[in-house]
Amino acid sequence: MEYLDIDQVYLGDSRELLKKVKPNSVDLSIWSPPYHVGKKYEQEMQYDDWLSLLDTVISLHFDILKPGGFLVINIADILCFKDEKIPRIMAENVSRRKVPITKEQILKTWSEYPGYNRRQIAEILGCSEQTVDRRLKGNNIRGGKYTPQTRVKLVGGLLEDMAYNASLYLYDRRIWVKDPAWENSRWHTISYRAIDEFEYVYIFWKPGITTVNRERLSKDEWTNWGSRGVWFIPSVRANDNHEAKFPLELPRRIIQLLSEPNDLVMDCFIGSGTTAVAAILENRHFIGIDKEPSYVELARKACKDARIGKIKVERRLPPENQNLSLFDSKVI
Repeated sequence: MEYLDIDQVYLGDSRELLKKVKPNSVDLSIWSPPYHVGKKYEQEMQYDDWLSLLDTVISLHFDILKPGGFLVINIADILCFKDEKIPRIMAENVSRRKVPITKEQILKTWSEYPGYNRRQIAEILGCSEQTVDRRLKGNNIRGGKYTPQTRVKLVGGLLEDMAYNASLYLYDRRIWVKDPAWENSRWHTISYRAIDEFEYVYIFWKPGITTVNRERLSKDEWTNWGSRGVWFIPSVRANDNHEAKFPLELPRRIIQLLSEPNDLVMDCFIGSGTTAVAAILENRHFIGIDKEPSYVELARKACKDARIGKIKVERRLPPENQNLSLFDSKVI
């Protein structure tokens, strides 16, 4: 078989192209798959299709990873999708009520005027007939009266099971804390649910001898992030040419931590090319794959820019747990 050349970005489906990667050749695979949250590039994908994609791509990694190598997946741990099988959440958001009428007030008024209909009760209370109906039936349903409820599901367990079935084992997990994208916005959650401001980095291991070399990092790097489970890295400020870019510092840290110079790094959802750029800057080889032609061209250009020095990283440690805006790594 003719295998894929290294230091190239390929156009195609990872489920097919991963079969053309030389067995036991990849030292480290880093990727962030579609999150199944309605991005343009995943709109045609149903939930079962999304599960099948992840399962297939993960299973194909057992053959291509070197023994002792790592598969690293960056993903938001909470998945939300429509599910008609679960009850719809009904909530009285009293802080957002335009009309301060309660169910108790309506029942009390109706007891005083038992022969009145809803329209007449509404006139007495100075509200709409719809408000009366909503308060009595408790149908303030999240997402709208006729919209299926949003199901909230954790992703980590799904990935762990898929990897385990492929004989890849959970080795570690890091938390990437982003600066809130809504930092300067008035928008906030209108329920008790938190606004998600972090993602997980799941690290899976292929059985074999793994070389632990702390000398890859400086003493300050090891202290500030190498041995820590929470990484504070600013998110990309402008997703102007790709809907879901991650910052260069994220794959750069993973590459520094889990691979040696001249190792081969894989990203089978290469997107704008960030992982490949990080590999170039850290003196590693790479293979990138994406099914979107525009993203492949974007990634190829980014790799070219990295090779000629247009993309650089200022090696200044972020002040962990402090002001994220002080961190100077360039993002793409």
